[in-house]
Amino acid sequence: MSTPLNKLCELIVDCPHSTAPDEGEGYPLIRTPNIGPGYLDLTDVHRVSKETYDIRNARAVPQPMDLILAREAPAGNVGIIREGQWVCLGQRTVLIRPDQKKVDPWFLNYYLNAPRQRHRLLSNANGATVSHVNMPTIRNLPVDMPSMEAQRRIASILMAYDNLIENNRKQIALLEEAAQRLYKEWFVDLRFPGYENAEYISGLPKGWQRTKLIELVEFRRGKVITAKQTRDGDIPVIAGGLAAAYRHDTANTKAPVITVSGSGANAGYTALHESDIWASDCSYVDSSMTSSIYFIYLSVKVLGRGFKHLQRGSAQPHVYPSQINELEVIVPTDECLNTFESIAQQIYHNMRLLKQKVFYADEARNRLLPKLMSGEIEAL
Repeated sequence: MSTPLNKLCELIVDCPHSTAPDEGEGYPLIRTPNIGPGYLDLTDVHRVSKETYDIRNARAVPQPMDLILAREAPAGNVGIIREGQWVCLGQRTVLIRPDQKKVDPWFLNYYLNAPRQRHRLLSNANGATVSHVNMPTIRNLPVDMPSMEAQRRIASILMAYDNLIENNRKQIALLEEAAQRLYKEWFVDLRFPGYENAEYISGLPKGWQRTKLIELVEFRRGKVITAKQTRDGDIPVIAGGLAAAYRHDTANTKAPVITVSGSGANAGYTALHESDIWASDCSYVDSSMTSSIYFIYLSVKVLGRGFKHLQRGSAQPHVYPSQINELEVIVPTDECLNTFESIAQQIYHNMRLLKQKVFYADEARNRLLPKLMSGEIEAL
């Protein structure tokens, strides 16, 4: 027998219908791109001050074991708040607080992400897929529950995969932080190897120079394609700085590739892709244009800081290639640059291996999830 979701929850609260600016530090702001199927991705998350946090959480303060659902883009994803995570709701999200006397939060997290439930959530009365989920649909979503004991057995199996994924994600984040910290130490604080004995001219080590990014490499505008223009393939299409819902059979770049989102809520978002992509609605530069791709990426990532100061357009922010190319950077000697590039290359190689582990664990979990929920496989 099915039970409406709202009968299993202490509360289901819609987010404030406003956009909070990225303040650079403070509490994580969970927007729809941060909600994966079953988890919250805090990589490059926007952050807000305590004042903004309190304002956005006036209806309810998100707590560990609460769920956050994305109402749009991508609609239907649900992630769980883990212990130690204190976040606030971004636009187009919904906070769901399970009543733990009635349902196991981890089980409900997996249940809502299973294909059958997602189909129920994302289909209208005529069976067509919708891009926006309304509150009545969420509150009245039917939930078929096994016993609490069975819920916990199912959750424990899937949690083993998620804990592995989470641990690898933490290692990836630490490596990214280490790479950015190394860049800042060498090229912002000028504490590179041998700095104590270096000769300085006009505030820079001898042989170093201050220049514009365009003197090193030129960011270009990607070639926009739509879902109708894509063909079956394995190449990710990057639009708005993130992987789009469709793929292509050819790439217009050579890995590694740096992309900077050109417009929308993610304007200025900078990403490094370790495989070939189709760069669509973004600015990009790839390894065919420079031998120092990691130095360029970290320059843009650390010095650009999301290019918030460059965004144009109040309703729809934009960052253009010409603006990115004007970024001022400090360029060291070839010897120093090659040493840094070699270290950074190894860091990102290790990150790539960890991402592969995440991918395979995620694939295994996603294959197991619907079988456990349907009873095809029994949780012993």
